[in-house]
Amino acid sequence: MPPGPSGGTAGSRGARAGRWRTSEPLRRRPPRPGRRPAHHPTHPWDRGIHPCPLRSRDRPRNDRPRSPPPRPHAPSGTVPGTSSSTLGTFRHVSSRCRRCDRRVEVHSANGYLLHQFLAPNTNRRTDAYGGGIEGRIRFTIEVVDAVAVAVAIGADRTGLRISPGNTVNGITDSDADDLYPTLLEAIAGKNLAYLHIAYADPAQPLFTRLRETWPGTLIANPVLPAEIPVDGGKEAAEHLLAAGADLIALGRPFLANPDLAARMRTGAPVNAVRAKYAMYTGGSTGYTDYPALGALV
Repeated sequence: MPPGPSGGTAGSRGARAGRWRTSEPLRRRPPRPGRRPAHHPTHPWDRGIHPCPLRSRDRPRNDRPRSPPPRPHAPSGTVPGTSSSTLGTFRHVSSRCRRCDRRVEVHSANGYLLHQFLAPNTNRRTDAYGGGIEGRIRFTIEVVDAVAVAVAIGADRTGLRISPGNTVNGITDSDADDLYPTLLEAIAGKNLAYLHIAYADPAQPLFTRLRETWPGTLIANPVLPAEIPVDGGKEAAEHLLAAGADLIALGRPFLANPDLAARMRTGAPVNAVRAKYAMYTGGSTGYTDYPALGALV
């Protein structure tokens, strides 16, 4: 697994799939949309750059005890945006994606680095990247610009993922109702390929407001219970489509059911997730070994 910007390693399979070393094998495949090479995750327990010295009490996702994580630190000497900062890493990763004809999703959700800059409880900086909403959204905007413009991958090949109100990894989005509309207003004119809202709830007024604010394609990922619904999330997806989503993103249902679309069309039963954390621990077991319908006959 490749190191993070300060020697740490990414802690999830989705993170590993998004690092720059994947660009070499991807170059041998036909172009396909929807990769997340500029993922650049930084959990509070990684040894990466963080908005300020804070420590999460959350446990890693595989739920196995680990030694106490190192204390996160703020960038020393420079702020994001300089050539030696983490922003340069985003440029580097995105340039590799461009060379292998890949699209990029900037991950500003789920407690990763950009989400830490957005949230007031993890961003206590007093410089231009902290304080009020305008300061806390600045780094996400700069990363979007770096990916879409600086490396010429193109705004139409760049998406942004957010997860307003998501408390994973110790995040507290206490001003989400004001911050996220402000963020979308700031990037609405950049003509990105799409906005991806994770854990989207069509019953929440904030979702309606974000749909009204965002002028382009909206991908919504529904909130699903710990156990995959018997319909694979179809009903939740339909509620989001009725609320204005253009496309639906499903994670665990698709991983556990490689032919999920066919199951939804026919009403066939879905595979349940066998182990809660198996999708994050490495290897094919519990990740790519779920049977399709034909294999069950």
